[in-house]
Amino acid sequence: MPIITASNPNGSNSSQTHSLATARAIAAPVGAVGGAFMLHPDTLSPGKAAGYPGGFSYYVVGRGGVLGDVDASVVVSAFAFFAPSLVRSLWEAGVVVEGARKASDRYALACAEWGRQRLGAFAHAERLAELLAKIVDHADPTGLALFAGWQTQARVDDALGRCYQLLHVLRELRGSVHIVAIVAHGIAPLEALLVNPGSTGEAQAKRFGWEGDFPNADSLHAAFASAEELTNVLMARHLDVLPESEQNELIALVSEVNDLISH
Repeated sequence: MPIITASNPNGSNSSQTHSLATARAIAAPVGAVGGAFMLHPDTLSPGKAAGYPGGFSYYVVGRGGVLGDVDASVVVSAFAFFAPSLVRSLWEAGVVVEGARKASDRYALACAEWGRQRLGAFAHAERLAELLAKIVDHADPTGLALFAGWQTQARVDDALGRCYQLLHVLRELRGSVHIVAIVAHGIAPLEALLVNPGSTGEAQAKRFGWEGDFPNADSLHAAFASAEELTNVLMARHLDVLPESEQNELIALVSEVNDLISH
């Protein structure tokens, strides 16, 4: 796959500026849309029926199964923000059901089906899938383990299912890039949960399996904001594969899907 070349750090041009604006514009809707199926009952219930000990275990193995039959420590690294002990227990309980790759195949099909059920009124699935595929198939996966797994995961043939799968893959791209940015700023995963303005702080940390006394991370708000902007800068380089006109299409179509799913 072609690798996108990093932009010149000593200068900028209108295309790079536009890509950065696009990265900022799609960050929230892609995060919301691409992750909406993950823990939804319609996704998790069939996992329980397939023999997984619980919905959350199916989520961990289904999402992380693209990494292969690995030790739980690999999944801990790729998921980043979940407590290691929680990921390990859920992975080890679930991966024995049918193996990692079969779990990810099942989860990818569940992703497609979730999208089909909710995007029936979306008339531009084929076009959005085309734009999304351009981005994710050309993205350099270096250092982005979970995205790399989903980048090569099999996709369904129908436009609605494939479109939603690709929205999920784009979310995994941004999520993996965000982990890189967080690490680069010296922020620990638990600290990131505590200072992320989009989370509920300690309540979110507890949902992600963290226990005990939480550190005071108030001094890290500025660093987190800087990491968020670095995430956008890095994402912009992946978006450079689209000309400005197609980036504008991307923003409009992602927003339309977000409106459909949100209502």
